[in-house]
Amino acid sequence: MHLEKRIEEIIEPTVSELGFDIVRVQLSGKHNPRLQIMAEPAEGNTMTVDDCAAISRAVSAILDVDDPLPDAYTLAVSAPGLDRPLVKLRDFERFAGFEARIETEQARDGRKRFRGRLGGIDGETVMIAVDGQDMAIPYPDVRRAKLLVTDELLAAAEGQEKQ
Repeated sequence: MHLEKRIEEIIEPTVSELGFDIVRVQLSGKHNPRLQIMAEPAEGNTMTVDDCAAISRAVSAILDVDDPLPDAYTLAVSAPGLDRPLVKLRDFERFAGFEARIETEQARDGRKRFRGRLGGIDGETVMIAVDGQDMAIPYPDVRRAKLLVTDELLAAAEGQEKQ
């Protein structure tokens, strides 16, 4: 099993119990490894520095006991921000209607990078309108994806903060 996935499975129940959803777990760096936990409030509230600190304390305690990482590492907990990564299949459904950039593992029509309006999902397939053409990208073929900051996204985020 992939180490990042294993770490996510270890910490997910505790992070969820604290009222947050894990957006992404990412391990980077060879000599000074950095474990980034990206999370957001499950209820859609705004993430605070205190929230990040609470998650960090809880995750540190869990990882000290389970210890899936063989060497020392730096733990960083953050919120996803507006140009958030789209990692899970449900992210593509949740942000349907917004602009995104998707990079695929395999070339499609001679390219691997696509920018367009998300159309949600159809089973295990991500739908996106690129240059006026509807495309279907199998979710397992998505290498990397993120929302693009647009006026629409800013307006939606501003409206969410006022609630």
